Amino acid sequence: MRVLVTGGAGFIGSHLVEALSRAGHEVRVLDALLPCVHPDGLPPFPDEAGFEFVPGDVRDADTVESALRGVDGVCHLAAMVGLGVDFGDAPQYAGCNDLGTAVLLAAMARAGTGPLVLASSMVVYGEGAYSCPEDGPAATPPPRQAADLDAGRFEPRCRSCGQTLSPVLVTEEAALSPRNVYAATKVAQEHLAGSWARATGNQAVALRYHNVYGPGMPQDTPYAGVAAFFRSAVAAGRAPEVFEDGAQRRDFVHVRDVADATATALYALAGEGVPGGPGHLRAYNVGSGTPRTVGQLASALAAAHGGPVPVITGRYRLGDVRHITASSERIGQELSWRATTPFEDGIAEFAATPAGRVPAGRVPA
Repeated sequence: MRVLVTGGAGFIGSHLVEALSRAGHEVRVLDALLPCVHPDGLPPFPDEAGFEFVPGDVRDADTVESALRGVDGVCHLAAMVGLGVDFGDAPQYAGCNDLGTAVLLAAMARAGTGPLVLASSMVVYGEGAYSCPEDGPAATPPPRQAADLDAGRFEPRCRSCGQTLSPVLVTEEAALSPRNVYAATKVAQEHLAGSWARATGNQAVALRYHNVYGPGMPQDTPYAGVAAFFRSAVAAGRAPEVFEDGAQRRDFVHVRDVADATATALYALAGEGVPGGPGHLRAYNVGSGTPRTVGQLASALAAAHGGPVPVITGRYRLGDVRHITASSERIGQELSWRATTPFEDGIAEFAATPAGRVPAGRVPA
């Protein structure tokens, strides 16, 4: 199979390219090498890598049309990630993520190319799923207010009785409730992909990645994830600074597991398809299946690196959600996929890997 991977020089994309190449597929990478991810302007691959690299922006229709020639399927990972600096980043996020996706899908429709695997995110849910000790399953809580956060009241409360809610695993049927610009662009990407599937009679899968970590993760930029900030701190001999009280629940999943899930979804689409059939978008959570707190992540990275121990700061960022943890039951049942990297092993590897670089020799020639 010949596969186009947009954003294939990025953190998750480079691992996906490796997985597809190792499986014997022909891979073409399209990547704009954005400075926020590639400050040196260079792809993280050796010159002799065994795939085709096309430098270019997914927002450029001519570049995309050329990259799609002869392609049997597309994995769309090109996007800006993270919360960014402030709302002034909104045009760049919407341009890269939503305009770029629209340009790609329009070119795929013209070329008759499919199927599509879209890299989505758990951020589409906003706050995760909750239960109230008084009222049972709870409605999605409203965004947290600065006054509550300033007072150290971090936990969401029930809309009906005001009691503190308990987090539970979120399923794909949960309502989409984006809480920041990045999240809004990921919801829009899913809607665009669903419209493309209906218009073309093709199938698409949206993989809602949870908190991905591992080798090749970008280092200190406003767009990096919390694991990257913690790892950079301990590598520099500084204590990781944990926001709020450190009890925020997340699902930390290793990047190689995420790459494997993405390849698995592509193979399913290229074979017998997925439930829903032609003309539909099917969403899957991609997580480890084991919730952990942000404080536990910081402590594990510090321990793996030999210290220093994390510091709980009480600070916060508006737009962050309190708890979001995945139920990956659907992808396990329908695609027979599950994460296999033990958290302790993945963190030990991550702590020992230089920041922002793909280990030499990862991608076969």
